[in-house]
Amino acid sequence: MVLKNKKAVVTGAGSGIGKAVALVLAKAGAEVFVVDYNKEAADQVVSEITTDGGVATAVQADVSKQDVVVSAFNEIGQVDILVNSAGVSHIGQATNTNEADFDRVYSVNVKGVYNCLYAAIPLMQKNGGGVIVNMASIASHVGLADRFAYSMSKGAVFAMTMSVAKDYIKDNIRCNSVSPARVHTPFVDGFLAKNYPGKETEMFEKLSATQPIGRMAKPEEIANLIKYLVSDEASFITGTDYPIDGGFLKLNS
Repeated sequence: MVLKNKKAVVTGAGSGIGKAVALVLAKAGAEVFVVDYNKEAADQVVSEITTDGGVATAVQADVSKQDVVVSAFNEIGQVDILVNSAGVSHIGQATNTNEADFDRVYSVNVKGVYNCLYAAIPLMQKNGGGVIVNMASIASHVGLADRFAYSMSKGAVFAMTMSVAKDYIKDNIRCNSVSPARVHTPFVDGFLAKNYPGKETEMFEKLSATQPIGRMAKPEEIANLIKYLVSDEASFITGTDYPIDGGFLKLNS
């Protein structure tokens, strides 16, 4: 129970990586606040945590709305751990990404992270410190085809991580990011079903093979890295991005 007596806020925790993070942190002893735009999804995750003996609360919030985020965080009160996992994806290049889609990606992936940092950092300062992990991506390190807006947003997350780590180190606030490659989440299954009907298995194997290790990551693998980064065992780590990519960045040629 390495996170006992810690209060952890996880955004986008109603599904995918965020859900895995919420479950893993709760199992490690943290009291988890499951933040998601979808209240029913958040309630379901809370039910899974409490059934397993953990402590959790569902918080319905649109992270792109600063007043909503600040109000939610102030109600939570104490924040020892913040994991910014809420995010949306988009497929397109600079010339075929329309303004509405660009703004949507920016609002959630960039402004959403900023809003949560804006709300949480003062609470951490008041409490004597805290730990933040932001969800970046390998897209913030290397060019990915047809991921213009998404790459923009994750590059911003990486930059915000470094800035926060620098600015608040004297407040005993650590800030790191993780950069996954492809992770097998419900989003991937939905994407394949929508775009490759009848060829889901073939395309899944093709996408998996783009990573040198030969498969996609499991959400729990990302969550376990985050569990380490927010624990006291990682107390000397700040201002660092951790690729968790099956060798994608270094072994692809």
